Amino acid sequence: MSLGLAATAPDQIDGFRLEKVGVVSSTSDICLARARLGAPDGLSILAEAQSAGRGSRGRAWSSPVGNLYLSVLQRPARTTASPADVIGGWSLLSGLALLEALEDCGAEEAQLSLKWPNDILSRGAKLAGVLVEGAIGTTVDWLVIGFGANLAVAPELPGRETAALAAPAPTPGDVTRALLPRLAIWRRRLEAKGLEPIREAWLARAHPLGTAIRVQYGGGEAREGFFAGLSPEGKLLLQCGDNLHVVSTGDVLLSGQGNPKP
Repeated sequence: MSLGLAATAPDQIDGFRLEKVGVVSSTSDICLARARLGAPDGLSILAEAQSAGRGSRGRAWSSPVGNLYLSVLQRPARTTASPADVIGGWSLLSGLALLEALEDCGAEEAQLSLKWPNDILSRGAKLAGVLVEGAIGTTVDWLVIGFGANLAVAPELPGRETAALAAPAPTPGDVTRALLPRLAIWRRRLEAKGLEPIREAWLARAHPLGTAIRVQYGGGEAREGFFAGLSPEGKLLLQCGDNLHVVSTGDVLLSGQGNPKP
């Protein structure tokens, strides 16, 4: 079965092998298939558009021409951290790299912020997201990081406000050439110093401590409270009255700003 790859000469960018394709079902599906076949670290797939793009929790990701659809294969160094914590740390790292790349390509710094676990917001509206998937057992053998960003077009998203960059928007190629070196920098920092530098940098670019948030869990359960930072493992800290909850998974919605209750 064809994986939809176009016959283009790969580009070499800071240790990444970038393959540019046309319209495919999903760049992450291509990258996942190639990873299972033993593709080397650094394989990157950049598509013009996707017919079946997806975001977190299996949601569809609208993928018109003009926006960024990039998936990257990483084979991280072995670590004693749990697979869930490895994926969580790479989600933070990847979001930072994408935010910085967008700013390198002209996005206004004051407009952009990070929202746990994998969103980039522009003045509170969703601009971009990251989806990290991998081969998970007792350790993580490889990860596929899917990057999606509304560069030229802001597709409608049910229940969420969306945004695109101001015209003239950078091309997907421009953003990719800025993103891959940023990803390499943050990976080297993670492998040399652990998650703490990434956690600190992520918090510096997130919505403020004390922001009122709602966490939607599976099965319809929800909890409201205030953003109290990140745990050392990169999990969300949710202050609810006198109780501090550690959130490892869930949808986070910003619902205004305030101060945590004592």
